[in-house]
Amino acid sequence: MNAKVIIFDFDGTLCDTRHNIIIAFRATMQRLGLEMRDEATCAATIGLTLHDGFKAMYPDMSDAEAATAVDTYREIFAERRQELIPPLFPRVHEVLTRLHEQGYTLTIASSRLRDSIMLFAREHGIDHLFSYVVGADSVTHHKPHPEPVLITLEALGVEADDALVVGDMPLDVAMGRGAAVRTVAVTYGNATREELEAAGADYVIDDFGDLLAIIGA
Repeated sequence: MNAKVIIFDFDGTLCDTRHNIIIAFRATMQRLGLEMRDEATCAATIGLTLHDGFKAMYPDMSDAEAATAVDTYREIFAERRQELIPPLFPRVHEVLTRLHEQGYTLTIASSRLRDSIMLFAREHGIDHLFSYVVGADSVTHHKPHPEPVLITLEALGVEADDALVVGDMPLDVAMGRGAAVRTVAVTYGNATREELEAAGADYVIDDFGDLLAIIGA
């Protein structure tokens, strides 16, 4: 495969944030007196912005209430930051380093705030591997809209045929397909193989290291 630029999702693709996200969601619900949602319901929102995640879990929530929930979530995360630093998935550090050394341009497109992405990346010593990072605060339209991919391609001067999106959710696949970019979906994140195949992923892999075979690295 000819791919000069690889655009990675963050949560559920590079970092195993599921457990920590659910902790922060449920702590927010408790602090605000919201009806508690179970783990599966919380996990289903991963990949959305926090605002959209709360609205998905509480359809009757107003925008103002959602904004309060987002602020509370971030306060809780700041209070418990060291506890909530998530681990990288197996082989992520090794594979990213190899790709970088071989000259691939690595980027991130996430619904997490850019500062939060970079905090976690620095904690794991991978921040220097990424040439361009798009967070929730970097775009007007969030996943599954293709804007995060489109602005990455524009910023780097790369055509869609020379890029690849790697993510763990159907909305990552939709984002890539909307920008006419090929997609790789990982099954170890927050969606099933069946959901990822139904979304139209070009490749579905069970191990991050399998990415090397796909791109011939």
